[in-house]
Amino acid sequence: MGGHRARPYSNKMKMKLLDIQNLSVETENRLQLVEPISLQLKAGKNITILGETGSGKSLLIQAIMGALPDGLIASGEISVKNCKISTESDRLQTLWGKTLVMLPQEPRRSLNPIMAIGKQLWESFHYVAGKPSSQAKTESKAYLAKLGLGESVENYPHQLSGGMAQRASFAIATAAGGKILLADEPTKGLDPISKGKVIELLKSAYQNGGGLLTITHDIEVAEQLGGTILVMKKGELLEQGEAKALLNNPQHPYTKALISADPKHWQPLQDLQNLSQKQPLVSVKNLSIARGKKTLFSNLSFDLHKGEVLGIVGHSGIGKSSLADVLCGLLKPKSGEVVWHSHSHKKHQVLKLYQDPPEAFAPNVSLKTLLDDVINKHQLDRLPIPSLLQQLSLNPEILQRNAENVSGGELQRVAILRALLLEPVLLFADEVTSRLDPITQQETIELLINQCRARNCSLILVSHDPYLIEKSCDKVINLEEYVG
Repeated sequence: MGGHRARPYSNKMKMKLLDIQNLSVETENRLQLVEPISLQLKAGKNITILGETGSGKSLLIQAIMGALPDGLIASGEISVKNCKISTESDRLQTLWGKTLVMLPQEPRRSLNPIMAIGKQLWESFHYVAGKPSSQAKTESKAYLAKLGLGESVENYPHQLSGGMAQRASFAIATAAGGKILLADEPTKGLDPISKGKVIELLKSAYQNGGGLLTITHDIEVAEQLGGTILVMKKGELLEQGEAKALLNNPQHPYTKALISADPKHWQPLQDLQNLSQKQPLVSVKNLSIARGKKTLFSNLSFDLHKGEVLGIVGHSGIGKSSLADVLCGLLKPKSGEVVWHSHSHKKHQVLKLYQDPPEAFAPNVSLKTLLDDVINKHQLDRLPIPSLLQQLSLNPEILQRNAENVSGGELQRVAILRALLLEPVLLFADEVTSRLDPITQQETIELLINQCRARNCSLILVSHDPYLIEKSCDKVINLEEYVG
């Protein structure tokens, strides 16, 4: 009796892993946040959605996962492996881990803060993949070792760098063998080495019949992932095509603007004029900083003048944020000293802008209330608020919302607004644009520098983007020169 042999997986016969038809997202009041969009993700392929902060990219992925926030409604058709699933049913959630896998925008917020990552990965292997306890433990150790986290099995999320946390999150998300990976801004805020490792992980996700859907505002990530690119703005699909062709020859004006706003294409900002005539604000002398028993760097010395922009570079964990803590008086140095030449400023006028703004805002109170608290405590002038909102491309309505209901990029701009209200003498900006699309990033950096120049406020910029630092700063310090 004859029969057909099972044909091996072939590039010529790619199964549709995900088929999205006219998927849209709107509020209960019928306000459309994501216009109808259609896409097909086939086995062995990847799609990257490129667009500005707040353009609805994250909402699209949440709709596909069946994980939209309360008050938002998805419409359209979603088919997973040729099986049609209603956007209103809970069936999508039954596919989490085993079929649909999501790599969230904030890896630390997706990890349990009071459980070691080895135990969290064991739970995925044991409870989601259904493997026996001892096998789950063995595979957890092996998987973490494969991802370069072999020595971090007993570590908690707060003990991991951003890149390590993202790799741990990847391991936990993919442990049950889900073939469809949805990655939300997976490389945000990572140094080039960590970023490269995560990109390689993402590429591996769609090999052997898997599929990858990535959302990002990072053109370099879109370029390195290749595949197909979809460009979105304010919930609308503007352009799509093969990655290399689209990036080399964009057709839509917005895509052209997005690419030209990449820091490598920036014009250098105007240097600080008459630096020799400027007064020094602070001098750092032979500074050494340690965390616990580990010395991060030693014998760092520099002068920072009023209105000057200083760039700080170095790999993750080298001590950039610790330097900010020392300057803000939050951490004592191991040795050396910080000498302030201005004796009239107050403690709250030396400020740090954080890489992760959700950590700097209470989640359940309106942003207006939080601003009012700062204004009342320090007796500040609220008159600049409308002008700053406009310059930061923020709708005044945003202040009525809680931090939880604002995109990461918008929240970072509110953080900058709050800092400028305090009339700082020194701002330490720690990766403040890592959440922003290139256009908003360029506008924000220029605004930050211009505002600081106008106020004679010194600015320290930390970034993993060498082009951003090169084009924006009066001088640059590489902390790697002060290690060992």
